[in-house]
Amino acid sequence: MMKNLFILLLLLNFSAHAQWIELLNGRDLTGWKASENPSSFQVKDGELVIAGPRGHLFYDGPVGDHSFKNFEVKALVKTYPGANSGLYVCTAFQPSDWPSQGYEIQVNNSHTDWRRTASLYGIIDTAEKLVHDEEWFELYVKVEGKHITTKVNGRTIVEYDEPEGITNGRRIQPGTIAIQAHDPKSRIAYKSVQVKLN
Repeated sequence: MMKNLFILLLLLNFSAHAQWIELLNGRDLTGWKASENPSSFQVKDGELVIAGPRGHLFYDGPVGDHSFKNFEVKALVKTYPGANSGLYVCTAFQPSDWPSQGYEIQVNNSHTDWRRTASLYGIIDTAEKLVHDEEWFELYVKVEGKHITTKVNGRTIVEYDEPEGITNGRRIQPGTIAIQAHDPKSRIAYKSVQVKLN
């Protein structure tokens, strides 16, 4: 009997880790912590709307104790003309400036910065415009071991193997995710941000 109970608990724990978990509740920013300019992040009509001065919204909630190691993230995103944002992985909260830890996955379909959506910013960049402003698309990121994959609407854009010996903050490490407000002219909406712990 105890053996069966133990096996059941193991299966339940495994299945909990293998499911997509929504991090945005569509009502407010519960579970998230904003830096610099919290007013740049608002929940309206079930969407996270980002518009305003630079800031970053860090996941600070209970899922995985907001420290993810091997995981997948998928977000439903819509950009507006001239918008720039980013989805950070393997990062940590900091009260100001651009996050110094982890990697930024670019969200940009028409901003003056040539690095387009799904670029691993400054590491492996793409100039190809993959989606249009004012349409929803899925941005997907997988971090497994020392490997990062990015996709847009199921199409693989980046496959990156982190080299050995990196000691600065720009490295794969257990950490949270963050969403970027880039500048006052950028307007972006996120309808969903889900994580799956592997």
